Amino acid sequence: MKHMQLTFGGDGAAVLTLDREDGSVNVICDAFMEAMGAALDQVAQRESCTGLVIRSAKPGFLAGADLTMLAAEFPTMTARRGYEISQRISGLLRRLEMLPIPSVAILEGAALGGGLELALACTRRIASEAAMVGLPEVNLGLLPAAGGTQRLPRMIGAKKALGLLLGGNMIDAARTAELGIVDEVVPGIEAEDAARRWLTSSPESQKPWDRKGFRPPESRGLMLPEVALSYSLATAGVAGKAGFRQPAPVAILSCVYEGMQLPFDRALQLESKHFGRLVSGKVAQNIIGTTFLARQAALKGARRPQGHELRRISKLGVIGAGMMGAGIAQVAAKAGIAVVLIDRTAEIAEKGKAYTAHSMAKLVERGRMTRDDADALLHRIIPTDDFSRLAGCELVVEAVFENAEVKAETIRKVEAATGHETILASNTSTLPIGGLASHSARPDQFIGLHFFSPAERMELVEVIRGAQTSDATLAASLDFLSQIKKTPIVVNDGRGFYTSRVVQFYINEGAAMVGEGIEPARIENAARSIGFPVGPLTLLDEVSIDLPVAIFDQARSEEAGLSEPAGLTTLRRMQELNRHGRKSGGGFYDYPEDGAKRLWRGLGNTFVVAPEQPDDREIERRLIYAQSLEALRCREGGILDTDADGDLGSVFGWGFPAWTGGALSFIETEGADAFVANAKELARRHGSRFEPTPGLYERAKAAV
Repeated sequence: MKHMQLTFGGDGAAVLTLDREDGSVNVICDAFMEAMGAALDQVAQRESCTGLVIRSAKPGFLAGADLTMLAAEFPTMTARRGYEISQRISGLLRRLEMLPIPSVAILEGAALGGGLELALACTRRIASEAAMVGLPEVNLGLLPAAGGTQRLPRMIGAKKALGLLLGGNMIDAARTAELGIVDEVVPGIEAEDAARRWLTSSPESQKPWDRKGFRPPESRGLMLPEVALSYSLATAGVAGKAGFRQPAPVAILSCVYEGMQLPFDRALQLESKHFGRLVSGKVAQNIIGTTFLARQAALKGARRPQGHELRRISKLGVIGAGMMGAGIAQVAAKAGIAVVLIDRTAEIAEKGKAYTAHSMAKLVERGRMTRDDADALLHRIIPTDDFSRLAGCELVVEAVFENAEVKAETIRKVEAATGHETILASNTSTLPIGGLASHSARPDQFIGLHFFSPAERMELVEVIRGAQTSDATLAASLDFLSQIKKTPIVVNDGRGFYTSRVVQFYINEGAAMVGEGIEPARIENAARSIGFPVGPLTLLDEVSIDLPVAIFDQARSEEAGLSEPAGLTTLRRMQELNRHGRKSGGGFYDYPEDGAKRLWRGLGNTFVVAPEQPDDREIERRLIYAQSLEALRCREGGILDTDADGDLGSVFGWGFPAWTGGALSFIETEGADAFVANAKELARRHGSRFEPTPGLYERAKAAV
């Protein structure tokens, strides 16, 4: 059988080994389900078989459904088809569960989504010490489609189950055992012996919920007013965290609440109905299309020029040992690369290395890294003020202060110390690569690599190709990002490139609304309700109110006739009041030492609140439409070559709501004709920045 092997032992135990032939991880696909069905047939027909062990030949157990296969049906997906897909895999696991013999799942590595659901359908679960389990479907806009919303609450209670179902996080073996999801945790080498020993004890194969009179934990109180109220409050809490555009969390709550009051097989049908509704909707399809399919394509080199040999970096130079440079050094050292970390003085460079040492100490303390591994990583980082130590570096990344003159001087120093094959990358977030490359003796080997802060945690890197950047340089840079496990988007040169250019429309629109007298709290809450991780005023305080002002002033000094963007008057007024942002002690928010941040009480005096306030929908549209329109201008103006890069950059770069699919996909989510109508009305009320582009008008005409 493809995807798995079934063997029968002399002790009566059958062993089903999951082993996908064409991949490094096991996934649920058509071939997997066919093979599983055939294996269950053989086990059921073998009278001498007294038990079944299910394990994996891969480092992980089972990673869940093949999303590529699922996404292939999106263009014609209906709720009915989604129901059928869920019922197929759900029915297969129900057959496993109803076998007249006991079954044991051995969990080694990751058991996610359908992988955990398969294990839950077994009579017993044994985990190795390295096992990680989770139900991440909510992060994809879906819910578990093979019994996860029904078995888990019946096993461990609704409250504990909802923590996993709504959080979508992975938990380790110890926590899994503590919750009662697995029955035993043993060293991996002992797992199969432990499974066979248990099978010889003649255990009961029937699940508790298939026995007459079974009552799931907490079910007796489900109809009590206080319990029903707790579900309502949980629904509100979920909406508060995920925004009001995410249907999956509320569907999960409904599945658990309603399913716990139904017979088990009816509850499985209920789960499949909810799954069908979610998978046929735009939200799940948008999330999967961008956060999985587009991301996987980027990681596999979708934008890498062909015809160039794979290059691996063995020695990297990083200029600038601040938070950004230290973070880049850390991720490179973690990938096994030797790093020369340079700053003005050796002491400053040492502080950059200390930043990594502090991070490693935390990981060691939490048991996520051994002391030996941490020491080896730190040994690979060489702090210095000596540019001659860059000799032998295949790539150098400058992460110095965002000033053209400072960067020009750095470029000259780097090229004087490195060989002709060395690639030089700038971590600039706004300065045009062509201008910086003009200071290079090798402009064809100059490129922009815009990391996001903190670099050790943010996975996106915006790769900026200058007019003279060669294909070989681009290919080698993408190889480096693959080596350090970063997700790249590739954009063309221009002031602000893509991410910095578009995100300014978010913060500027927020500032503009403050200046118009819209209540600041309503602006922030509207942003969160759409699904942005933070409101525009919070983001302004974090990046500093001075930054967008400085970016515009520099652009205007180099390009005459630029008009001030919306909101800049508000920001200049904040500067006059010495309110520069969080680092300076306060901006739109105050940051008291003895409590949580709060909106600055002086805002109401400085920007008088208007007596008539717009509705929330108006605020939401202004925030999101301003960004989507500027992203579209980047696409039509040649900064972006693909929609996928625009969507990836917005979701992973500054937290554009994933339910939209990204800044460009949001236009299709709204519908081009509806988007144009709304944008024209916003332009009439608030200015030309909302005017639809010529290409958008054409798209709307074609959609009619």
